[in-house]
Amino acid sequence: MPGMKKLYALLLCGPLVAHAEWGQFDMEFEQDKPWVEVAAQLPPYPRVENLLPFTVSSATRNRHFIDSVSISVGSDKVVRYTVVIEAAGGAKNVMFEGLRCATGERRLYAYGQPDGTWSKARNAGWEGIRLRSLLSYHKPLFEEILCPGGIAVRDAAEAVRNLKQAAR
Repeated sequence: MPGMKKLYALLLCGPLVAHAEWGQFDMEFEQDKPWVEVAAQLPPYPRVENLLPFTVSSATRNRHFIDSVSISVGSDKVVRYTVVIEAAGGAKNVMFEGLRCATGERRLYAYGQPDGTWSKARNAGWEGIRLRSLLSYHKPLFEEILCPGGIAVRDAAEAVRNLKQAAR
């Protein structure tokens, strides 16, 4: 009867093994799918009370902020946010952007106008992040805040926690 026990065990476990193999096949299939970007929705124009500061480096006198209510993580794994840069002389730049953590790329979607409206960026495709530049604000956003370890934050709440922790 020992052979019957093996046969019985194989019959019981066979579907589990097959299911696990199909799960592996599905996972491999998912990785082979081409990446598709979802349409970005412009957030409301940033308000001062929602701006969280982050440090770029001591090499710049500019002040950098992320609008906490603009942060989103899409089903395409792109982290989208509004960044506000205040120059030492008082000039302000406002941009709505996205980071693709898996590839280390960024994309500019729109520029903020002084009247509180958005102007769509023209011909703004995905480009690599310059991680060696001390003046690149994308470097700390990618490495410490939005894509720690090259992996996108799960949601806006995690990004806000990372921003607040980095500001300490």
